[in-house]
Amino acid sequence: MFRAGATVRCLDNPRWRKHTANTGDQAARHFGYARNALPDSTTSRLSFTLESSLESVNKVEQVAEEFATKAGFDEDTVPHIAMAVREAAVNAVIHGNSYDATKHINVSFETTASALTVHVSDEGRGLDPDSIPDPLAPENILRGSGRGIFLIRAFMDEVHFRQLQPGTEIILIKNRTAAQPGA
Repeated sequence: MFRAGATVRCLDNPRWRKHTANTGDQAARHFGYARNALPDSTTSRLSFTLESSLESVNKVEQVAEEFATKAGFDEDTVPHIAMAVREAAVNAVIHGNSYDATKHINVSFETTASALTVHVSDEGRGLDPDSIPDPLAPENILRGSGRGIFLIRAFMDEVHFRQLQPGTEIILIKNRTAAQPGA
């Protein structure tokens, strides 16, 4: 789940302990997570920092899928959540950090009785969400890019942007229904 050398912060620890793992599984076990599994409790938190690469995007998507599954989302909703989180990570790597190897993306996941919340931030120049062209406008229909934020907003219940100094944080929220565990 985590690459060797990944910096991982456990939000369950009030001091936000950082841990650099020798192996990916060590990072997961360090915070009480079994290999490729996340806790089933009502509230679960995980935060980590990764390099600005598409490989990191794949890892973020995998964790998103695992968290959404453990949170009890149905088999149709889990891929939507994973895709929304992937798009947020892609934007952080490509548009936020411009693939700059000296910059990182920070990701945190939290499940509560009411929602799954994901924070993705970059260390780049930032993003003005109001300046993003409408992908459904006739002049943009045939463009090969520019649909990430549109998809994120379509798949998540709430999407918020926060300007950092430097960078941008996007907060994705998917509400849990009464039929899901822990709700």
